[in-house]
Amino acid sequence: MNQKNEKPDPSTAAVRLPPEVRHADELARLEAADKDARPTGWKLSPRAVRRFILGDDALKVTRKFFGDDPLVDRCIVTLMGHQGLMLVGEPGTAKSLLSELLSAAISGDSGLTVQGTAGTTEDHIKYSWNYALLLAEGPSQKALVPSPIYQAMQRGQIVRFEEITRCPPEIQDVLISLMSDKQLMVPELARDEKEGARLFAQRGFNIIATANFRDRGVHEMSSALKRRFNFETVRPIRDHAFEVELVMQQLAREFEGSVQPVNVPRDVVGLLVTTFQELRSGQTQDGTAIKGLDAVMSTAEAVNVAYAAALQAQYFNDGKLTPREIAGQLQGVVLKDNADDVKRVRHYFDTVVRERGKRDSEWKAFHEAARALWQVS
Repeated sequence: MNQKNEKPDPSTAAVRLPPEVRHADELARLEAADKDARPTGWKLSPRAVRRFILGDDALKVTRKFFGDDPLVDRCIVTLMGHQGLMLVGEPGTAKSLLSELLSAAISGDSGLTVQGTAGTTEDHIKYSWNYALLLAEGPSQKALVPSPIYQAMQRGQIVRFEEITRCPPEIQDVLISLMSDKQLMVPELARDEKEGARLFAQRGFNIIATANFRDRGVHEMSSALKRRFNFETVRPIRDHAFEVELVMQQLAREFEGSVQPVNVPRDVVGLLVTTFQELRSGQTQDGTAIKGLDAVMSTAEAVNVAYAAALQAQYFNDGKLTPREIAGQLQGVVLKDNADDVKRVRHYFDTVVRERGKRDSEWKAFHEAARALWQVS
């Protein structure tokens, strides 16, 4: 066959595939080896769900969530019960990733998602209508356009509600009766007994919601809605060596199959992680207090900086990641939120980085790059 006439495989061109597609082989191996009891509606047993997320060397299943292992266990237990799961924490702590992985392992589908925004309406949570069919035929199941929550209730699956506190309180509270009664009323269909006016949630249905600490005060959740969720806090990684390893793994994955190799020294990644951890916590490794940043200094953001810096080294420099690229890409993180963050970073380079540069060549190069880019002394 002429390759020019072949259609490209969408999965090979996709920037990011959902976990149930990306890790389909692992899910298949887990399902085949899964001998434990499964809750009704679940694709895998709770133990197999845990293995999918935290890894299993014997089955060649990679670890996908790096953090608090008992947190994963508590999340799985919550989703077996009647309460929804609320993942809260600082931005960039992999809350959405964890919700995706849980949905993929439990339901085989992480795509049933409501994105919370100021423009989210009740229709996004319940259902809407195909108005052409509605006008032509009247209210019917055929004319009804189900929301992701409607579909999850119908199929007995997990649905994800991202950034729930971005929604107005009256929209959030639409969930209260859905989560309490596990049913959804469709009054427009009440006159047609064959269609049915109520949708009863099937076994396996539950909700995973996420919310950022930074969004507190945007739209506070009502006490009634909070009672429908079990809250779990996803915290930043504190172990330096562990975070360095995670960033290295993510970079290796990003550059896998690259035709033009890039050299990523571990000590340069270690310098980046140290900088992020210190500016995140407001304290240096030796315990000296410094001014922390308002900007998000998460592991996910560190990966983004490292990846952008490595691309710069790959395509504009000699193919080796150095502190200079790190210093340059750091600007994109700091300049997002608060103008005072720039002053705090300059002070960090003036004091902490400069002192370390007297003893370490990588930190010296980091300081010298900052002098040119950040106008530090």
